[in-house]
Amino acid sequence: MEHFLVLFLIATAFAVVLNVFFKRFEIPTIIGYIVTGVFIAQIFGLSYDTDLTHIAEFGIVFLMFTIGLEFSFKHLMSMKREVFLNGIIQVVITGTIFSLLAQYAFDIGQKTAIIIGFALALSSTAIVLKTLNDNGDITQIYGRKALGILLFQDLAVIPLLLMIDIFSSKTSSIEDLLVTTMTSAVIVIILLYFIGKYVFNLVLYFVVKTNSQEIFITTILFTVVGSSFLAHYFGFSYSLGAFIAGMLIAETQYKHQIEADLIPFRDLLLGLFFITVGMQINFEIIFKNLFVVLIILVDVMVVKVAVVYALLLLFIKKRVAIKTALSICQVGEFALAIFSLLNVNNMLNNEISQILTAVVIISMVITPFILKNLGKIADKLEEDAGVDLFEQIKPDSINGHFIICGYGRLGQEVVNRLKTQGMPYLVLESDLTAVQLGRSRGENVFFGNATQKVTLEKACVQTCAAVILTVSNEQKLEMIANAIKDLGYPVNTVIRFTGTEEKQLYSNFGDNFHLIREERAVARVLIHEALQCRIDKNIQD
Repeated sequence: MEHFLVLFLIATAFAVVLNVFFKRFEIPTIIGYIVTGVFIAQIFGLSYDTDLTHIAEFGIVFLMFTIGLEFSFKHLMSMKREVFLNGIIQVVITGTIFSLLAQYAFDIGQKTAIIIGFALALSSTAIVLKTLNDNGDITQIYGRKALGILLFQDLAVIPLLLMIDIFSSKTSSIEDLLVTTMTSAVIVIILLYFIGKYVFNLVLYFVVKTNSQEIFITTILFTVVGSSFLAHYFGFSYSLGAFIAGMLIAETQYKHQIEADLIPFRDLLLGLFFITVGMQINFEIIFKNLFVVLIILVDVMVVKVAVVYALLLLFIKKRVAIKTALSICQVGEFALAIFSLLNVNNMLNNEISQILTAVVIISMVITPFILKNLGKIADKLEEDAGVDLFEQIKPDSINGHFIICGYGRLGQEVVNRLKTQGMPYLVLESDLTAVQLGRSRGENVFFGNATQKVTLEKACVQTCAAVILTVSNEQKLEMIANAIKDLGYPVNTVIRFTGTEEKQLYSNFGDNFHLIREERAVARVLIHEALQCRIDKNIQD
């Protein structure tokens, strides 16, 4: 016990210090956790612990549960193309290609090659969804496309696990295993549907009436773990059960409170999960087979990008297809479990298992950097990415107008105020869903990347009265501000800013940039309203 506490303290301290250091260079915390796992494994001579891995897996469980809260069954059906069409085609094509390559490269049996190939077709739910949630891109078109494919990949884990049972079984027939799996699937869905729709609401009603936060959180934890256990008991993944439970609870009035209470547990366990990923890195095998590892890594990522890009190009714009393909080009955490099972069932030798594990982990380490720079990479790959307007703006038809970057809640409020005063305006928005919402309301909303100089010029920035930045993402905010600064001529720009670092970020900007600290603006409004209440009260007295 004492040894465990020392190990825990050192790992926690190292993770905190490392992530604080990484944050200064905008390196994702995921990398910090993986490096922490490598550190404690090398310093203490540890290999990953099975019990620790099971605990860490619940980081993915809580992540999938919170994602499920955002997607009810109605929402999932609205994404049926993303989940079932795109997902099936991506998994089948990439899985088939990788199966053939695995059989040729490792000289292994066809059955094992099929499982390896389809395992490599899976992407990292934990990394991609966490990053998309953190930066708010989960609601953008490419985020929805990536989410849909990832959800189907989670479903694809079930037949992969079944295939391992079938190929390694000496007694059970294929027909018996298929019947058992189908029966189990029906039972799990019916049980979770009944519990979520009828039992959960009733239980939570009485729990809420107690006014006890501890009881409420305990009930939610029981629900998440219970639904995961139920799915696992019938042969499915923990995360699939949690996702279904989340979708059912999404129909209730308690979803927002539940999500807020679970975030700390989710983030803590996800950190532990990535630490265990780092603990699995075997540098001896990696260095011994470094060339093989790098060749497989490049082949896997290039093939996945090519397949997804070619698939999505049939339905959506090039830029969205590129961003979606790049976001899911890595190999996922479920592949680690599948390779481990193949090794345990004597279907794969340890050296090949470690090579494939190294490929998975390196691809996961690279992913946060790819996701962080998706826009820049897409710009390099797509020559006309700068002008991707939903409709063409006629330069000679507009001047003295206001350009609003972002059509979120704040952007919509700014539009309403400008319309009330009869001011000309146009909105640049990179989320097509928001663009369609604005167009349906009759607003001058255009689909464009405001971080690009050519897009701003297309919006007649040289003749506008001012540019108003209403986006909430600080990184994107700074990129747009820099694009305006680099135009070569002064443009009046109003920036809504949340935080305390505006002086450092915009210290070298000209006087034409007007910074509005959100907290101060809200404080002025609150004081104004409070003083008005005081005046009204004095008048009444």
